[in-house]
Amino acid sequence: MRYVFLLAAVVSLLLLVGGVGAADIGTAGMRNGTTVKIQSGDRSYPAYITTPEDGGPYPAVVLLHSFNGLEPGYQVMADRLATEGFVVIVPEWQTFGEAPEDNVTEALVRDTVAYLATRPEVNESSIGLTGFCAGGRYTMLFLPRIEEFSAGVAWYGFPYSGGQANGTPPAEFIENITDPMLIIHGTADEASPVADIYRYATELDAAGKYFELKVYQGEPHGFMIGEGGQLAETPVAESAYQEMVGFFNQRLVGA
Repeated sequence: MRYVFLLAAVVSLLLLVGGVGAADIGTAGMRNGTTVKIQSGDRSYPAYITTPEDGGPYPAVVLLHSFNGLEPGYQVMADRLATEGFVVIVPEWQTFGEAPEDNVTEALVRDTVAYLATRPEVNESSIGLTGFCAGGRYTMLFLPRIEEFSAGVAWYGFPYSGGQANGTPPAEFIENITDPMLIIHGTADEASPVADIYRYATELDAAGKYFELKVYQGEPHGFMIGEGGQLAETPVAESAYQEMVGFFNQRLVGA
């Protein structure tokens, strides 16, 4: 009888451990979306789009990948966000150049938003923007410049950088911000020092702009994407993902 109880205890423990990361396990290989074309200027850009199974209209999120391109982890993240009730589109902004000028990327993002408005499953009055690394900088830059967005989540962005194409630093547009922003960063980010994020937050606060700040001790730049471009499966990555989902649920759902 002792062995029966022991076996039951081991099975229960395995189920408990499996349950903690069940969302990660269930989405690790997801590829439920399709690729569409976004016409911007005289060029056609591929964009990965994924939607909830049926119904709608749903709020939408434009996701801007990092300087390393559309790595598989971003597609998995987009698919997982779709299971949360969001239409997610990921335009490949580096299609025609590794470091396009800001006005070129901004035009693409605007045209991506216009494309979303043609999709019947999208609530065009409830669209969010999120981005990572260079995409985080774009989130800080475009949120105050593109009025169709209702909220933004900037992951380890660069508020005082002009980017690879020497554009305008996002901090120069603080006064134009009208939408809430969540900023996610790590204290061990060498590419974008956390001191710059604290400075940016101080300036946002002084200007009376609503923001939320989540800082993870010891996390480096790009901590959401792991080896081989895969979505990281760590407690910090899960926590940060849930921060984004909670923020968009508050700011986009029901808008």
